Amino acid sequence: MTARTMDLSEAIAHTVEGMGYEFVELERLPGSMLRVTIDTEQEGGISVNDCEAVSNQLTALFAAEDVDYKRLEVTSPGVERPLKKAKDWIRFAGSLAHVELFAPMFAEGFPEAGRRKLDGRILSVSGEPGSEQIQFEFTGEKPFRTPSQAFRGRLEARKGGRSHEQAAPITVEFPLSEVEHAHLIAELDFKGGRK
Repeated sequence: MTARTMDLSEAIAHTVEGMGYEFVELERLPGSMLRVTIDTEQEGGISVNDCEAVSNQLTALFAAEDVDYKRLEVTSPGVERPLKKAKDWIRFAGSLAHVELFAPMFAEGFPEAGRRKLDGRILSVSGEPGSEQIQFEFTGEKPFRTPSQAFRGRLEARKGGRSHEQAAPITVEFPLSEVEHAHLIAELDFKGGRK
């Protein structure tokens, strides 16, 4: 991230948080497009009206600061929300997540080469600010993405085949600073809601 992007990111965070929302991330996309992702802990999440209000405020900020861009998109993080800061990991403890580390980690039960990508549950966060450790239960658990996958998984389990979520859990710990990318994994029940 360039110094200019960091300054812009800080200005956006200050504005968004001043409006009572959480600033998740700023992305610079092709075609001079800026995407700002916001969130809230309030029930109901981010609405179209919230995005519009933040967009209007940021447009005024960009005009005052002479920010060069062609298009601005303000959005919610969605069900597969990125996990960027320690407070995100704390907030979503107990949730399923996909984690990609900068380097493979080694643990009993992992292949000799280690694992760089982990799917499992966030257990907890410990440590001082700047040196947080993530406790994570690697399960290899990948929830069903479609109703047909869920149906096939239930059929397989009934026939005595290998269950969709049968991997033996392995508890691991890694520094937050070693996380290259992480996001929540949506847990859908296919009966009109999320778990």
